[in-house]
Amino acid sequence: MDRAELAGVLRTARSRLTPAEVGLAGGFRRQVPGLRREEVAQIAGLSVDYIVRLEQGRGPRPSEQVLHALTRALRVNDSDRDLIFRLAGGEPPQAGRIPMTIRPSVMRLLDRMADLPALVLSAKSDVLAWNPLAAALFGGFSAYPVGERNLLWQRFLGAGPGPTVTDTEASDAADCVGCLRTVQSRYPHDPGLSSLITELRSRSALFETLWLSGRSGRLRSRSATIVHPVLGPLELDCEALVIPDADQTVIVYSAAAGSAAATALELLARPTTPHPSAAPR
Repeated sequence: MDRAELAGVLRTARSRLTPAEVGLAGGFRRQVPGLRREEVAQIAGLSVDYIVRLEQGRGPRPSEQVLHALTRALRVNDSDRDLIFRLAGGEPPQAGRIPMTIRPSVMRLLDRMADLPALVLSAKSDVLAWNPLAAALFGGFSAYPVGERNLLWQRFLGAGPGPTVTDTEASDAADCVGCLRTVQSRYPHDPGLSSLITELRSRSALFETLWLSGRSGRLRSRSATIVHPVLGPLELDCEALVIPDADQTVIVYSAAAGSAAATALELLARPTTPHPSAAPR
């Protein structure tokens, strides 16, 4: 691990980003260009002290998971991502691993979806990025540890459906498990995927039952109920826009014009509306 060189590359990458590029307010009292360390820590789901130590060349060797979160937060391109991995004493993502870096063009697309909640998911449903309205709807994924920023983890081990599951919810849950089985067939040697499946099978009886059924599946567009603690249940259309060469998906939530859910989304877009976390179902 080349701590001094890594520190310089991280500081430079942070200085190149503007708050607007990551959906943050710019403010008027910024003494240095780029993002603050606190902002990078928030986006990456890491502590500020950890970012400070890395940028001062005295941090511990980051794990692969931390490096993925950090390079996504800094929005570096593939070449800079590989450089950061190598400077940290690791190997860049290899062929056969699930892509976790988002192309700048996809981030620009996400930034421009100002009036609809949108997420970018990896092949195994990691939440790689989200826009401000998605943060208002779900409460912000930056509050979760990096390993829990995954829709399947949240469904089965976090904020997913409770012990009483309706027929519709059971069908959706089976589709989710089938998607993960399909992904495993494409990435049989991805360690993050293997770890996720092992944890879900060992900790969720429902997931284990559905996994043993051997069903495959794919991510598809559907209707979804998002239970917001202030605005209540919101019936939204959930469109899955696939990015084939990156094996990632942009998930966009919308509602018919004039519907109660559309009015709720307009309220969420207002900065005065309370935004406690919602529960996806």
